[in-house]
Amino acid sequence: MALVALTECGPGSLVVRGVKWLWSKNKPLAVTAVVIIGAIKVNSYIRRQKLRKKWDSAGKDVVVLHMFKRGKFCPNLSPFVVKLEMYLRMADIPYQIDYDEPMGPKGKAPWITLNGEDIADSQLIIERLGQQFGKDFSGHLTAEQRAVATAMRVMVDEHLLWAIAHWRYVIERGMPLLNCMEFPYWSRFIMGHYVKKVKQVLWFQGMGRHQTVDIEEMGRKDLMALSHYLGKKPYLMGDKTTEVDCTVFGMLSQIVWNSPNSPYLKMLDTEFPNLHKYCQRVKERFWPDWNKCLNPPQ
Repeated sequence: MALVALTECGPGSLVVRGVKWLWSKNKPLAVTAVVIIGAIKVNSYIRRQKLRKKWDSAGKDVVVLHMFKRGKFCPNLSPFVVKLEMYLRMADIPYQIDYDEPMGPKGKAPWITLNGEDIADSQLIIERLGQQFGKDFSGHLTAEQRAVATAMRVMVDEHLLWAIAHWRYVIERGMPLLNCMEFPYWSRFIMGHYVKKVKQVLWFQGMGRHQTVDIEEMGRKDLMALSHYLGKKPYLMGDKTTEVDCTVFGMLSQIVWNSPNSPYLKMLDTEFPNLHKYCQRVKERFWPDWNKCLNPPQ
């Protein structure tokens, strides 16, 4: 939901198999089911067309940012949503927020609509917007510095992410998600199913095959690498913010504001205080309306 989209059988194929089974057992009931499913699909199509009209009315070169609803303590419980929204603010690109359709063409959030075109994946979106709006915050970096920035981004997005996911969904069984964001009460009853899916993803990714103590140490080493490279600099690559700061802040925001009592928050408090100060510095610069971006606003 707010951290990672899961891969599973498409709902369409399951519906078809279900109708075939029902047809073999009770043809009148199967016909009724087909009529109901058809009505649902028609209604879904009409709803989608209305949403499309709404998104297209945003205006030329205005980004429609599709995302999950706001969190109680952080603007979002997805590091990738925070990453992309920070980039939009850093690049001074006008945008509107849409909560109606958070899952995009690739089954993940966030995604955007720009001038009638749908674009998915936070990193691909940032690269596309940078080209289209002529924004390059890393242009002053050397080739070596660019290589470091890329390595840091991949480490955060593809490794530290899974350590945090393991704590959030396996150790805490999804409770940080429920406690840090407004959900219908009934959602608590399906969290167990979602946690099971996350465990499967973690297993196939590889992180879930390790002992908890080893996973936490992997996460600690990632944070240590960030802390050592940041040093006393105001931002990761120096005196100026670059695109990689969006990635780093997006992920660290999940530790600082959405991971109460986690081992990673304790690491920031005790071992890597410069990362804690970094988060506060970025928040003050790019999120002066932070409290207004919470749900409920504070």
